Amino acid sequence: MSGLQIFLYALAAVVVLGGITAVVSPRLFVRTPFQILLGILYRREIVGLENLPKQGGCVVVSNHISWLDGILILWMLPRNVRFVVDGGNFKSRVLQYFAGAFDTILMMPSPKSIGRALKTAREALLASEVVGIFPEGTITRTGQLQAFKPGLQKILKGTEAPVVPMWLEGMWGSLFSFSEGKFFFKRPKNFRRQLTLHIGPSLATDTQLEKIRSCVQKLGADAAIRRRDDYPVLAKRIIRKWRRRGGRLQAADSLGTEAGGRSLLTRVLVLRRALRREILDDNETHVGVLLPPSVAGVAVNIALALDRRISANLNYTVSSNVINHCINDVGIKHVLTSEKFYEKIDVEVETEVVKLESLKDKVTTMDKLIGFVQANLIPAFMLDWILGLNQIKSDDLLTVIFTSGSTGMPKGVQLSNANISHNVEAIDRAVKLGSEDTALGILPFFHSFGYSITLWAVNLLGPAGVFHFNPLDAKQVGKLAQKYKATVLLATPTFLKGYMRRITPEQFEHLDVVVVGAEKMPQDQFEAFEKRFGVRPVEGYGTTELSPLVSVNIPPSRSKAKYQIDREEGSVGRPLPGVAARVVEPETDRELLAGEDGMLLITGPNVMQGYANREEQTREAIQDGWYVTGDIAHIDQQGFIHITGRLKRFSKIAGEMIPHGKVEEELEKQLMEGDEDDVKRVCVTAVPDAKKGERLIVLQLESSLSADDLRKGLSEAGLPNLFIPAADSFYVVDEIPMLGTGKLDLGGAKQKALELTGLAEA
Repeated sequence: MSGLQIFLYALAAVVVLGGITAVVSPRLFVRTPFQILLGILYRREIVGLENLPKQGGCVVVSNHISWLDGILILWMLPRNVRFVVDGGNFKSRVLQYFAGAFDTILMMPSPKSIGRALKTAREALLASEVVGIFPEGTITRTGQLQAFKPGLQKILKGTEAPVVPMWLEGMWGSLFSFSEGKFFFKRPKNFRRQLTLHIGPSLATDTQLEKIRSCVQKLGADAAIRRRDDYPVLAKRIIRKWRRRGGRLQAADSLGTEAGGRSLLTRVLVLRRALRREILDDNETHVGVLLPPSVAGVAVNIALALDRRISANLNYTVSSNVINHCINDVGIKHVLTSEKFYEKIDVEVETEVVKLESLKDKVTTMDKLIGFVQANLIPAFMLDWILGLNQIKSDDLLTVIFTSGSTGMPKGVQLSNANISHNVEAIDRAVKLGSEDTALGILPFFHSFGYSITLWAVNLLGPAGVFHFNPLDAKQVGKLAQKYKATVLLATPTFLKGYMRRITPEQFEHLDVVVVGAEKMPQDQFEAFEKRFGVRPVEGYGTTELSPLVSVNIPPSRSKAKYQIDREEGSVGRPLPGVAARVVEPETDRELLAGEDGMLLITGPNVMQGYANREEQTREAIQDGWYVTGDIAHIDQQGFIHITGRLKRFSKIAGEMIPHGKVEEELEKQLMEGDEDDVKRVCVTAVPDAKKGERLIVLQLESSLSADDLRKGLSEAGLPNLFIPAADSFYVVDEIPMLGTGKLDLGGAKQKALELTGLAEA
């Protein structure tokens, strides 16, 4: 018998054997090749396998990132899992055969089919099998965890099966996820990508749906924290991004400065050399920056990052005393500024001030030549090595952002490379900034939103950034928006008020995305802004200690939602990918249910490294990995966060919590009626009271309305008597205490109230 004949007989035997196996044991026939293939394509790791019951029925619930999630979880777990899936994706005979091979429970969108599927799943649990479900009901388009559907509880009805929460990490960015705004048709990345399945402790059968979702979300945050070493080093990434940008505009400002990607990179590398040689010591870690949002401000911050220094952008709207407190707090030796800008601000800095203009004469021809070669000719991986960027670790500090000081002296919030890098990645997933965008950079870099988003995210994700130093200067903001065809605006509701009155629709005609934060957006302002400019703003939420982003509503024009909503007006959005939120009772730390107000806690890779030189305050702020925001909020059934107040903006009067913000909102409506001015006119604070613990105090600008008129208005608005300040608690002031960021100066307001009531000394 020839060798060819032997081969043909062997091949025929394999085919026959395979055919028999396909009929007799579809599970073996289908799963064996998948086991081999998945082992080639992916690396797997399981965290918390001991939490999966070794026997007995249970329901595993997981996030849903990709088309392969069910097969991957089957591949990773030692027990067989029968997933309940949408039967609409398995209509052909071939796909139905595969579904059967994987013991899948198919559910079609009809009452009878749903009933059969639920019954089959329930019977599987009673037969000690493992049932799997993706309770979101659809694949996420952003990586955010969506709302959970109630089908899970219907499956559990009549059983005592525990619920096992899981989080599959690593499939975002694959062909089978919705990264880059599409499934399948994109360039493959990360061959043999690392997949990690995080398994949490079992939950009782009767656990509420929102608490199950909370546990899954917490596993997602744990996964993101665990993989923080995978976040790109920002200094490395910006070299590659600006090189790809080439000669196209990357940054411009109202001073007339414009720079393309490569030219800006060249300037930054030259600046880095000059600073190292002429100004900064080798062991100097923290460097102060006193510059407004501008091309120069971008260049200085990036130059410091490329030199592995920690930037500290200083708030130029506060007093010299506060600035020098910040400088001394982190040991700043040099403050970088510009001569023109330094002359305009009324501060005296008690350390060496370096005016960038003085460096011009010290930049040599060799500096320029080396900067050009580094920016344009040396391979990026080699430049990383030359600049020492390979030594940067995820937890290495990138910046110190000082808190607003609204309740006292500012604290230095230490943010790492991973903190800011996570924010950049989250914005990329949720809002999708691209090379066709132009973002208006009006938020100062001493503000965490301005630093993380308009400085780093804008320069790393593709848009051009157009900067102006004064966000209240609506006239100039409008001109810049029109000149550069701005599509993205990140602002506060206070700033938008001025823009609605002073910017023409033509100047904002290209505007496509408007995201606001820092304060609550009044409902009528959404309508008014959309009516004037044709784009509806969305709200987000964050704090300096969280780098700053926590959550955001997806802008309508960037929404890819299918089957699930991704925006809910009145909320501040769902937590961003990798971020978990929960609401607890402040006194007991008991987690509250959907709709119940309590203290908002946040965890994830965005949580700060801590306050500079304040270990005690850091321990108070971060408890068991959760940052205590100080904000009162609730999370609804859909997973959206609703901020209802600030703990420090509540007063306990006669045993009840009275929200200052609610009273203030109603007073503002009365005082603003018929007035075109967008100046804030009222602030509600509180002072001690011997009988009731505290009493409300109203600071207001001059008005034709009397205290009695205002109190009557509050009553007509439906506020309870406890919410209405006494007639002798209204005080007219020359101005409402405000911070440079546009927020109320709560500490200043409190002090003013104490002085006016004669309680300051006490």
